[in-house]
Amino acid sequence: TGDWVFVDWADGPMDKHGELSFEQVLFCKSLETMKLCADITGNKADADKYAGLSADLRAKLIPTFWNEERKALVHNNINGKQSKQITRYSNMFAVLYDYLSDKQKQEVRKSVILNDSIMKITTPYMRFYELESLCAMGGQTDVMRQMKDYWGGMIREGATSFWEKYNPNEKGTQHLAMYGRPFGKSLCHAWGASPVYLIGKYYLGVKPIKEGYKEFS
Repeated sequence: TGDWVFVDWADGPMDKHGELSFEQVLFCKSLETMKLCADITGNKADADKYAGLSADLRAKLIPTFWNEERKALVHNNINGKQSKQITRYSNMFAVLYDYLSDKQKQEVRKSVILNDSIMKITTPYMRFYELESLCAMGGQTDVMRQMKDYWGGMIREGATSFWEKYNPNEKGTQHLAMYGRPFGKSLCHAWGASPVYLIGKYYLGVKPIKEGYKEFS
């Protein structure tokens, strides 16, 4: 109780009380991945255990967090009641992990991902997942525009490598500040270079068939 449950640096408040939708979505995917690993290693007991746990959680996810009126997953659930806050995280992960119906995905695209009134993501790391969710729904034209605008914005600010965080609304030395320190930001953040992955997968269309691209399509 009271722990800081972290998903991303955000320029706005995010309630940490009750059940958090992004945490539950990521936890469900983790359980499914554990089942996959157990299958690969031939561990039937663990495979059965994680299959049961993930199926149980998966059955609760959408009924608990989906708000039909707002066409989105709410940020959290407190004492059995949905909160009013909508954030991008659980919605875009639910799109990527195929936890939503095709109809719900298109609703989330309009009500959350393309909705400027929802708190924006300002880290290149997390923007990757946002843009991949759009690519997964056929939004490559818009994603290319956003990549040129957002990553190109850093380049236009003089960046020679990609930053830990980039808010286009900041000016001058504001771009260097983070963690309450005037020069606290990393200006060479490896996981800010995600357009390389997006271009390969969704524009060139290269996908691995076997691990490490031993075979690819």
